[in-house]
Amino acid sequence: MGRIEVRDLRKVFDAGGDALVAVDDLDFTIEDGEFLVLVGPSGCGKSTTLRCIAGLESPTGGEIRLDDEDVTRAKPKDRDMAMVFQSYALYPHMTARENMSFGLKMTTELPDDEIAERVENVAEMTGIERNLDQKPGELSGGQQQRVALGRAIVRDPEVFLMDEPLSNLDAKLRDQMRTELQNLQNDFGVTTIYVTHDQTEAMTMGDRIAILNDGELQQIGTPLECYHTPANEFVAGFIGSPSMNFLDVTIRNGTLVHDEFTYEPSAETAEALGTDGTEYVLGIRPEDIEIVGDGTPGAIDATVNVVEPLGDVAHVHVDIGGESYTAAVNGTPNWGPGREIHVAFPEKDVHLFDGDTGDAVKNASLDAGEHSVDVPA
Repeated sequence: MGRIEVRDLRKVFDAGGDALVAVDDLDFTIEDGEFLVLVGPSGCGKSTTLRCIAGLESPTGGEIRLDDEDVTRAKPKDRDMAMVFQSYALYPHMTARENMSFGLKMTTELPDDEIAERVENVAEMTGIERNLDQKPGELSGGQQQRVALGRAIVRDPEVFLMDEPLSNLDAKLRDQMRTELQNLQNDFGVTTIYVTHDQTEAMTMGDRIAILNDGELQQIGTPLECYHTPANEFVAGFIGSPSMNFLDVTIRNGTLVHDEFTYEPSAETAEALGTDGTEYVLGIRPEDIEIVGDGTPGAIDATVNVVEPLGDVAHVHVDIGGESYTAAVNGTPNWGPGREIHVAFPEKDVHLFDGDTGDAVKNASLDAGEHSVDVPA
């Protein structure tokens, strides 16, 4: 078992006499065998949360439970959790074999032959069986990361805790290790909490993701739930690359009015909106913006600033009323800076957020089967 409950977790640091709230009443449950990613910008409290779960930080308030046992004040060695750090934290004078076995020798009474067998088996799983007699200085960054992972795996813990373990690797190796980590977690079925600031890692790795900002939980759900139905403007802007576009609009006589255009919502959407003068933020993802011809109903005038060709798609940065927005189009358009085009925002793809609170008022609608792919028989 490896079920974790975090209840009203709070961590306050003393910053020169001022109280710095790093984690503010965090509340969530991680089921046994689940892969949960804590994601958010730097300083949002994700690493502090992980360190509290590991026992490396003492919470100011709240409770942490592992399999219904309160471990809030338990020592790290008594929590049956293994942590992988961003820095790898390998002993430079020890071989990979010695690094991987050190924790077992210090914290268990397993015989040497069983420890050696565990290390050999895990080394084979992680692809470093030929590196066991090398020291960290003789290993590449990817090999060092595998040793650090292996050191955690040999302990056979209830929970893996990973604090941005791939951030020191180059982009190609990071992609490779991301896949290997998922395969390992699937093979072992161990509850895993993974911290990252990279929303791409969050989207591709987690069974669920928990998005934090300023120490507060913004939303927890599957990656696609958070992408397609963000709880608020922050989540909508943080999840997705390029980021969602945001435009300030005001409701007037049932119409959403922007400085450069008006947007006529359907009767159903209009019913959910407030009274005249209520301010909203209209959100539209780059891939949902349509390039249309002049005279198309709902067409908005835009000027091309920059085109970034990426092969299969191109990111087109356009100017609307002096503000820059991004559209993702298929192929490579032959437009240059200054080209006048027309864009449209299909209502099914439009999000609306409360102008004061940022809470979602309307999310994009998904047709049955949309965004899913069937494997041919």
